[in-house]
Amino acid sequence: MAYPVNATPWPTGSANPDPAYTGVFIPTIWSGKLIEKFYDASVIPAIANTDYEGEISSYGDKVVIRQQPDISINAYEAEQALAFERPSASIVELLIDKGYYFNTILDDVMEVQSDLDQLSMWSDDASEQMKIQIDTEVLHNELLDGADAANKGATAGRKSGNVDLGVTTSPLVITPRAPQAGETEVIDVITRLGQVLDEQNIPETGRWMVIPAWMAAMIKRSELRDAALTGDGSSILRNGRLGSIDRFTVYLSNLLPDGNHDSLAAGEFAIFAGHSVGFTFASQMSKVETLRGESTFGTILRGLQVYGRKVTKGTAVAEAIVKAA
Repeated sequence: MAYPVNATPWPTGSANPDPAYTGVFIPTIWSGKLIEKFYDASVIPAIANTDYEGEISSYGDKVVIRQQPDISINAYEAEQALAFERPSASIVELLIDKGYYFNTILDDVMEVQSDLDQLSMWSDDASEQMKIQIDTEVLHNELLDGADAANKGATAGRKSGNVDLGVTTSPLVITPRAPQAGETEVIDVITRLGQVLDEQNIPETGRWMVIPAWMAAMIKRSELRDAALTGDGSSILRNGRLGSIDRFTVYLSNLLPDGNHDSLAAGEFAIFAGHSVGFTFASQMSKVETLRGESTFGTILRGLQVYGRKVTKGTAVAEAIVKAA
């Protein structure tokens, strides 16, 4: 913000301002229209089971999730005595042990000189930044390597054991179509992820997939650009919507683990597929408050968001390591 210029002449021997002060106050005009800010899309609420969000209130809470037991089926012979079974299943504890905060202050003198509701703007931006931070942390630290051993790697597949989903230093090098030696067609990657979930008996409805932007562009250049193959009225090149592919609802994210931030080689990306039964997420904005500053004249706006995340059923999550051809 702009402050009035002191009209007192500069002391003898002091450096003159450049440009030299003329004694006339020149106000700074602040545009009432802010440059629009764009944010990375949040996907965690769309792919996770969030049934337990209403049961948490603060950092350190614990949610106990009861699993459905497996019932044994036994052969029967006439006149035999029946053996009783008391079904039981392990419980999963979701600990609300993660949290992020923001803490801002608006000086009174700045508020007076502003024609914008800065606290409101900061609150909106903090909300979006919080989503980005949490999405990044969950994708990188929970979903990465969270899939069952049969749902990732070069020998994936609970039944077949011959589905190559790539590993770091030896990823799937994918191309839109007509793959050359050592390359994999992008649609083939999707069907492989579908196969490993099929072999785990994961429900077909409610499946999701998260991919990077460059892979989404490859899909649009693949054979699926033909409207007849997608079942839509127009090509995905025309409507720009990926929608559902091989029973997956496809989401795009710029926050996926890659070689720049994780234990992956340069150019590699981890993509995920699964069902909401496999991944649980619970979050709560536990504190949002405004108060007067103690050491300055200003209004403090701060907030705390706590959350927990856990792969509760690794068989319902699949992972592939890919690289663009």
